[in-house]
This record gives sequence, structure tokens and C-alpha cells, in this order.
Amino acid sequence: MPKLRRAVAWSIDFTLVVAAASLLAVLTFNRISTLFADVPDLATRSGWELVTSRGDVVEASQGLGLSLWNKTVLYVEQAFGALVVIAFLYQWACLALLGRTVGKALLGLRVESAARGRAALRAAVTTVADVLVYALACVLLIEGQFVLSVLVWAAAVVFFLLNAVPVLSPGGRSLADRVAGTTVTALGFSTPAAMRPVRTS
Repeated sequence: MPKLRRAVAWSIDFTLVVAAASLLAVLTFNRISTLFADVPDLATRSGWELVTSRGDVVEASQGLGLSLWNKTVLYVEQAFGALVVIAFLYQWACLALLGRTVGKALLGLRVESAARGRAALRAAVTTVADVLVYALACVLLIEGQFVLSVLVWAAAVVFFLLNAVPVLSPGGRSLADRVAGTTVTALGFSTPAAMRPVRTS
């Protein structure tokens, strides 16, 4: 039962991250749509390049297209970067202030540590395993680094399994727990202590 509770708690936390990713995707789509809506204005401002191209319209148009592509890639990369930051801040703030994430609180779980200052380390490992490596793989794919992207995707799967599979083992400690020196304990749903903030840093 504790293992099932941890799995459900992780699902809730990951759903919150997916919700943040969805919001960032909508915002990024709107930014890109606005960018392409301004193409006529950009073309007008690029008129000098057309005049000085000595009739090489293809080269001038390629410059405009490359500019649009670079800005589009930049917007997407900024969204991935923001997602990584949001995921880390969510994990770190919840652990540092409450000793548990939203998912763990709803399932009656708490993160305990024998040492101070472990919240940031645990949040960092969780963010790397759940979000950062996948985001890096996507960015590399967008940048045209297909082979490297596939390798990073493979590394992302390995990190994910290292962090998730041990939870199902007899010890029940994830990679984040082992690196940060933390332990997830189960509390009774009716226990008042379950609602009290617990500092891990």
C-alpha cells in the first residue's frame, strides 16, 4: 500500500508539472503566432536588405526566413527552460516549507531527512530525472542534433527508471532519496501531525 500511495502521489505531482507545461505551450504558441502575424512588417523593415541584395531576392528572403526560424526556436527553448525552473521551484518550495509536495500531502506521505539543506538537492535530482533531461533532448532535436537528441532521450529514460524503479523495491528509496539522504514515510490520514509543516532544510 505505501508503494501504491507513493506512485499516486508522484502521478499528482507530475500532473501539476504537465499542467505547467501545457500552459507554457499555449503561451509559446501565442508568441510564435504573433511573430508570424508580424511577417509583413518584418518584410518591410527588411526592405533595405532586398534593395542592397542587387536583385538576389532568394538570399534576402532566406535571411528573413532564418530570422523567423531562429526566433521560433528561441521561444520554444525559453519555454523548456521555464518548465525546468518551475518544476525545481515547485519541488524545492514544497519540501523546504512543508516537508512534502502536494501529491505526498494528499496521500499522507512526508519527506524526512537527517541532515539540513537537503530540500534543494532532492528537488534538483527529481527535476533532472523527471523534466530536465527530456527537455534537453527536445531542444537538441529542435536544433537539428538528431543523433545527440536520441542519446539524451536514452539517458532520460535511464534517469527516470533509476529514480522510479527503486521506489518499488524493498528499500523503497528513489534516486533522489539516495542522493539527498532523505526518506519518504507514511502518515495516518487522520493524524494531526500530517498537517503540520516539517522543515527539511
